[in-house]
Amino acid sequence: MTVACVDIGSTFTKAALVDPSDGRLLATAQAPTTLDDVVTGVLAATAGFRDAPVVACSSAGGGLRLAVVGYEELISAEAGHRAALSAGARVVHVAAGVLDEAALAALRAAGPDVVLLVGGTDGGEASVLRANAGALAGAEWSVPVVLAGNAAVRDEVAAVLRGGGLPVHEADNVLPDIGRLAPESARAAIRAVFLEHVIGGDRLSTDPRLRGWVRAVTPDAVLEGVTVLAQVTGPVVVLDVGGATTDVYCVPDPDAEQAALGREAVGVPARRRTVEGDLGVSWSVDALRAAAAAEGLPEPGDDPLGLGEAAATVALRRHLRAEAGYGPGGASARSAGLVVLSGGVFRHAEQAAVDAVIARVAADAGGAGSVLRDTPVVVDRRYVLAAVGLLAAEHPDAAAVLARGLVTPVG
Repeated sequence: MTVACVDIGSTFTKAALVDPSDGRLLATAQAPTTLDDVVTGVLAATAGFRDAPVVACSSAGGGLRLAVVGYEELISAEAGHRAALSAGARVVHVAAGVLDEAALAALRAAGPDVVLLVGGTDGGEASVLRANAGALAGAEWSVPVVLAGNAAVRDEVAAVLRGGGLPVHEADNVLPDIGRLAPESARAAIRAVFLEHVIGGDRLSTDPRLRGWVRAVTPDAVLEGVTVLAQVTGPVVVLDVGGATTDVYCVPDPDAEQAALGREAVGVPARRRTVEGDLGVSWSVDALRAAAAAEGLPEPGDDPLGLGEAAATVALRRHLRAEAGYGPGGASARSAGLVVLSGGVFRHAEQAAVDAVIARVAADAGGAGSVLRDTPVVVDRRYVLAAVGLLAAEHPDAAAVLARGLVTPVG
């Protein structure tokens, strides 16, 4: 038996045919993503796979667009922001405090697929959470809401939201006590929203097969794959440069996940990801050029590899700044013993050209160089990190085997 592991991206749909009994990668293929109906692209990418069952992840159309509404910017909203990123969502808006008319208009203008509503510790302040629930309920807007705030008023707030006709997914508080981040329940609810409202809706396809195929949003699947890779290789950083986003994944200590279970006391996640929605080499190229200029980098021009270099440099700098927000202590991306480059701009480039990019990023004095300097760098030439993540739950041994052989050394 074989399995077709498929990543439905914004530009291309990539497929990997894997034998789950031993983790062998039998074939890879890709086809353009058909945004009018993504099932057409999946069928094209898997046409040579002899009716193998499909398991898939998706970031088509930019993935899951999520807005966070919290109580105070540096506490509740930031906790919700981190929970959203670790669930594979692309955070398109963060609001803090009571939603007045202008704030509600800005929230709607961001076009989120889901709102993560947080605020207050359990048994603590509840007035802002109540007010924001009322504002959302009265907005004549059917956006799904993940409710992950003060548990003492959860039933009351959920009833207000449902009274306004909003689909509600209840979760445990992301910040039950000051200084204690507990994102797992919210992560699960965000995933459920993605499957029910994005994949189960008609935005990507009306074909019922899509919902049966898709298990996760792509960044979530890749994070699972990176976690498996870290268990094989040790601390790892993955830079995934795509057409719409550039994602940075970091597992600085592959044993920290188990050690931290049940006691995420200081809000420092064992696995970290930043999703940069303005750093893409095709869909977001104008925003990428603006971001590079803002960082003082040279104009990247039109060369795909040059654009990938700029995206990687800016994304790494931002990731390190986000890590600094976790406070002192703990391992960081700088401690990685391996860096993996992923994305078509690296996969399809000549080795010498990639080596030159690696050398320039390693020389970056703005922060990115501290991650690549004196660190082995490889390219995921066959793009199977997503496949590793898709296999991890049901076929962990096969996922580990696939992770061991998924990269080709380039430097």
